[in-house]
Amino acid sequence: MSSFISPRRAVFLDRDGVIVREVDYLGHIDRLAVLPGVAAAMKALRAAGFKVVVVTNQSGVARGYFSLNRLRDIHRELKRRLARAGAKWDALYFSPHGPDSAHPWRKPGIGMLKAAQKRFRLDLRGSYFIGDSTADILCARRAGCVPVLVRTGKGGRDGKHRAAPEKTCRDMAAAARWILSQPRQKSV
Repeated sequence: MSSFISPRRAVFLDRDGVIVREVDYLGHIDRLAVLPGVAAAMKALRAAGFKVVVVTNQSGVARGYFSLNRLRDIHRELKRRLARAGAKWDALYFSPHGPDSAHPWRKPGIGMLKAAQKRFRLDLRGSYFIGDSTADILCARRAGCVPVLVRTGKGGRDGKHRAAPEKTCRDMAAAARWILSQPRQKSV
C-alpha cells in the first residue's frame, strides 16, 4: 500500500525589485538593500505553510559584470540579513544566462520553477509568483502559478512580454497579505 503525500504550495519570489532594491546588475554587496516589509512577509508565508523559493535571472554573470563567486557572496549576505530579521527562503535558484541564450532556466522560461517543483513536490497550480517584471508574470502564467505584480522595482513597466497579472500590489508585504487572504484551491 503506497501512501499519497499531497503536493505543497509555494510562493516564488523574484529577487531584484521584489526582495531587494532594484539596481542595474547588483554586483557589489555594498549596493544590497533589502526592501521594507520583506522579512516579515517571508516569515508569514512560511508560517502559513508555503515554501518560499527565490528565482532570479542574473545575466550580469554572462555579460561579465560579476563572477559566479561574487553572485554567491551576494546571496550569502542576503540570506544572512534576512536571517537576522528572522526570515529565510527554502531555496534560491538563479539563471546566470544571457538574454539570447534561450536557456530554460532564464525567465520567462520555467526551468527554475520545475526544479523547485521536483525538489519539494510542489503543486504549481496552487502556487503564487511575486515579481516586478513582465518576464516574471509570463513565467508564472506558463508554469500555471498565480502571478502577482509588485510596483517596486520595474513595476511591470519593462514591457518586454505581454502577460497580465492576477493581482497588482504596492510591494511584497501587500502581495503576501493578499496571498494569505485567498481561499485555498483544491488541486486537480
